[in-house]
Amino acid sequence: IKNIKTCGGPNDSMFVRLFIPHSRTSLPASMFSRNDFSIWSILRKCIGMELSKITMPVIFNEPLSFLQRLTEYMEHTYLIHQANASSDSIERMKCVAAFAVSAVASQWERTGKPFNPLLGETYELVREDLGFRLISEQVSHHPPVSAFHAEGLKKDFVFHGSIYPKLKFWGKSVEAEPKGIITLELPRYNEAYTWTNPTCCVHNIIVGQLWIEQYGNVEVLNHKTGERCCLNFKPCGLFGKELHKVEGYILDKSKKKVCSLYGKWTECMYIVDYAALEAHKRSGKGTAEKKSSKPGSREEVEEIPLPEADTVEVIPGSYLLWRIAPRPVNSTEMYSFTSFAMQLNELDKDMDGLIPKTDCRLRPDIRAMENGDIDLASEEKKRLEEKQRAACKTYSKSDDEWKTKWFQQGQNPHNGSQDWLFSTGYWNRNYPLLPDIY
Repeated sequence: IKNIKTCGGPNDSMFVRLFIPHSRTSLPASMFSRNDFSIWSILRKCIGMELSKITMPVIFNEPLSFLQRLTEYMEHTYLIHQANASSDSIERMKCVAAFAVSAVASQWERTGKPFNPLLGETYELVREDLGFRLISEQVSHHPPVSAFHAEGLKKDFVFHGSIYPKLKFWGKSVEAEPKGIITLELPRYNEAYTWTNPTCCVHNIIVGQLWIEQYGNVEVLNHKTGERCCLNFKPCGLFGKELHKVEGYILDKSKKKVCSLYGKWTECMYIVDYAALEAHKRSGKGTAEKKSSKPGSREEVEEIPLPEADTVEVIPGSYLLWRIAPRPVNSTEMYSFTSFAMQLNELDKDMDGLIPKTDCRLRPDIRAMENGDIDLASEEKKRLEEKQRAACKTYSKSDDEWKTKWFQQGQNPHNGSQDWLFSTGYWNRNYPLLPDIY
């Protein structure tokens, strides 16, 4: 639907809502080959360093800003709606835990680096079909911090957070630790859940096939009931036997394990009664893969199974919580984008004059890369970075401080940590005094 309509929510003043078409099934141009470029020539002096200040050639990017990449958390919003539909808090926790896992699923095979957002850059997305609207803003440059705030169009949930991705190069891999708290609020039940994302690592940076793994412990906490879900994103291990696996359990308010979760963040998540899992383990069957390879062979890691393939053995008594949607047939030619990601930078003529001039869709280097003009993308990226440095230098010499537009730093009301909180006003469609960042 491309029409602009005036809508009002129960707690809102009237605002103009932008309906975005979301019909694009491919990008204007295929991705560039990186075969003739060596990332080693850039990174060899950066081993053990934090990479946020390192300028990378545009060829290693994908045509999305990190603000748009964050928006991919919302691809499986239906899991939030399922949580809202359940009257049982444990059932809600199952859905929220599945949502936390699904939020990182889009990173499968996404070896391109999103563009670093410029200070003051914004991104909005309204999805009537998925029932949410989202606004994000780059609120800090050093350190780089991206804040986002999503809400259900029926006021049935609020999902927000601020992410500070710490990137480090370890010789053969780049590790991204997404520092920052993520919060989901369900007003109907007066509940709030918080968690942090696992660490993401891109392997074989120097030579070989690039591949991605997620690892680390994630705890989803229901602050009202005290119930929690403990998830373990397993590292792949010596022979790749644990590749992509996620296992965990839900504890009730008395800290009793009531059910177990298992699956792969690239594929699916199942839930099973904790006693049934223990009985399955005692039977000696374990949770072996249906697909196996010779111990010690390189194929165990290099030949990574496709996410569409069902490689998780289902334990008797389990039921499916979440399964990833198949990727488009042209995904490998389009930076391994999902269908959801393919539409994030779509710019319809009806958006002209309605989205603020700081929106990612209007950023010229990303647009040039998406259109297949790598030289223009490189020139524009360099120009924008120099413009940002000059602006920051000007601010440092003046008495004026940079002021964010849509978020204010404050305390997370649920766990007390420092956070960036949405200050409202964006959806009124009144955008005075925006910075000239492009």
